[in-house]
Amino acid sequence: MQTRKLGRSNLEVSALGLGCMGLSFGYGPSTEKAAAISLIRSAVEEGVTFFDTAEAYGPFTNEEVVGEALAPVRERVVIATKFGFKEGDSKAGMDSRPERIRAVADASLQRLKTDHIDLFYQHRVDPAVPIEEVAGTVKELIREGKVRHFGLSEAGVETIRRAHAVQPVAALQSEYSLWWREPEREILPTLEELGIGFVPFSPLGKGFLTGAIDDKTTFAKDDFRNIVPRFSEAARKANQALVDQIGAIAAAKQVTPAQIALAWLLAQKPWIVPIPGTTRLHRLKENVGAAAVALSAEELRQIEEALGGIEVQGDRYPAHLAARAGR
Repeated sequence: MQTRKLGRSNLEVSALGLGCMGLSFGYGPSTEKAAAISLIRSAVEEGVTFFDTAEAYGPFTNEEVVGEALAPVRERVVIATKFGFKEGDSKAGMDSRPERIRAVADASLQRLKTDHIDLFYQHRVDPAVPIEEVAGTVKELIREGKVRHFGLSEAGVETIRRAHAVQPVAALQSEYSLWWREPEREILPTLEELGIGFVPFSPLGKGFLTGAIDDKTTFAKDDFRNIVPRFSEAARKANQALVDQIGAIAAAKQVTPAQIALAWLLAQKPWIVPIPGTTRLHRLKENVGAAAVALSAEELRQIEEALGGIEVQGDRYPAHLAARAGR
């Protein structure tokens, strides 16, 4: 596994990370603890050194699983976690008050079984707390040695600039993939200018770009894709054209659609590090294999040409969640 640096922060991680959320939250029933720990440790064996969690995933249980899984190899890995929701509950609204940030840091350190958080993200921008206060609080935590680097998630350009002026932002985590390319307009140029790394979540379109989901697929009752407009039956049927094109490109190169989607992201910028999540070992190995898939300039042009005329149907968030993004 090759490594990459997230912008100019000198935070070096594997070219692909592991998004751990789905082991505990968001996609139906939690993975049994021993199986989740085994999967995370398998990722380490495959060369992954970058692991993403948050207090809100569970809440709290995901950090505990990640901490236990990585404790034997703590010095070899980079752990990212997040603050920003009231009592760690993503349904309860934002809370990035300085005292709350400090409380989350201390609690996360305990759950993660570590003495420092490598990358501490604000999970969503809190309109009630100036971003300068947030950045300043994380700056103090960095001085105290509890945190190494500061990150933002789903923040807009103005917020990124204001935060970066107080405490350099090592990475922005936001959605980016072959079916959500909005960051190319303003976010990527801003990150390049400021020397900030980019960590795309949902790089496989919440599973859709793998080709394993179609309009007949049903999800568990507590799978959040049930409320995502882009995953309505009609939208999935309409968006099948995109997956079909990716599948054809993958077949021609003798790789999988997921590997094309991840290799495409890696080819966009050298400071982009996707964090696909999975609960299955064979999918983990498939995703890791994407790091070895090189796309030539001609192949990238062909992908642009094949997908350029396809308009993806459906919003990526329901309205109440969309309001949290891009602030």
